[in-house]
Amino acid sequence: QSFKLFGFLDVKNIPCARESVLYGSLGALVVGLGHFLATSRVKRSCDVAVGSYICTMLGYWFYCRYNLAQQRIRQRMLKEGMKNRILFEGSYLDPEKKQTGSERSDS
Repeated sequence: QSFKLFGFLDVKNIPCARESVLYGSLGALVVGLGHFLATSRVKRSCDVAVGSYICTMLGYWFYCRYNLAQQRIRQRMLKEGMKNRILFEGSYLDPEKKQTGSERSDS
């Protein structure tokens, strides 16, 4: 079952969205409550909580998306390397194939 935030943001199908919302909520709760305990000002504490929610959510969103992009790049490089390994295995282009002296003189 999907959960839509603000009526259009499907949290289940977007990578990093669920964690960003959860960490943003937790950060807002902690910072807002801490500010209220320190100052006893309700309105200002709510403002601080909303600001910390936005900052925490966006901060974790960018961090998670950056790591996801890095992971996809590494997967693409690994996939290409495995394809090349299968393609060149046993041929003269194989970098791991040991060349003997007679093979060196032939080329």
